[in-house]
Amino acid sequence: MQSIIKNAEEADVPELSLLFDQYRIYYKKNSDIPGAKKYLLEKIQKKESIIFIAKSENKIIGFTQLYPLFSSLGMKRSWILNDLYVLEQYRGKGVSKQLIDAAKDLAKETNAAGILLETEKTNIVGNKLYPAVGFALYEKNNFYWWDNS
Repeated sequence: MQSIIKNAEEADVPELSLLFDQYRIYYKKNSDIPGAKKYLLEKIQKKESIIFIAKSENKIIGFTQLYPLFSSLGMKRSWILNDLYVLEQYRGKGVSKQLIDAAKDLAKETNAAGILLETEKTNIVGNKLYPAVGFALYEKNNFYWWDNS
């Protein structure tokens, strides 16, 4: 399936926030559409992230959101692919790959060192998808998380 991939704009936020809310629910967060709208609008207005949307049949069917990272040692920008979501009825049709290709193009255009992503070990689909599109499991470092909640 070929969908249209484009940068999300402020006008896309009302529709995009519905998918973003579904994405959050998938990860066991409470539904919060007003919060999703506010969050996405802020990211777009302040240029704090890059959000690519996939459109088909004149509706948003998926998105990915990337945030910039910086490496002191590499003296380059990197990107973290933080979010990737495709509506269930469009999964398995190449939409995720198109969104990831847009992220790779962004990395090339910004001369970034690469793209980092993290997924749960239980994400069977993602753990098959990411190696299939060129991502390698990084086993050199341990990643730690401090929870401020």
